Amino acid sequence: MKHDEFIKQVQNRARLTTREEAEVATRAVLETLTERLAGNEPYKVASQLPQELAAYLKDTADVETKYTLDEFLTMVGRRESVDLSQANLHSRVVMEVLEEAISAGEVKDFRTQLPPEYDSLFTKS
Repeated sequence: MKHDEFIKQVQNRARLTTREEAEVATRAVLETLTERLAGNEPYKVASQLPQELAAYLKDTADVETKYTLDEFLTMVGRRESVDLSQANLHSRVVMEVLEEAISAGEVKDFRTQLPPEYDSLFTKS
């Protein structure tokens, strides 16, 4: 999936007014996800994404933080300057589009690093 299509999907599914809002939401979620993943996993996910999106994963790689789901959503909200309910919606939408953009095997690989409480962010639990 190309960068423009990814962002367009996030914008449409999250019902965001502008492309810029979708870009900010995508960046916030991917950077926070990267901080939650260990080892080379952020780089493996990034390798299957367009360069613009891959940069979000690589920028914060090697900063492993064991966020609970609530902490994850709080961090997304801070990065985006939105409330918790919007951070939750944007996280679910970005994860949904991410699941479509990368291989099922890679989704499975990175999801094994997330505790069960994160299952609510994914459409294919």
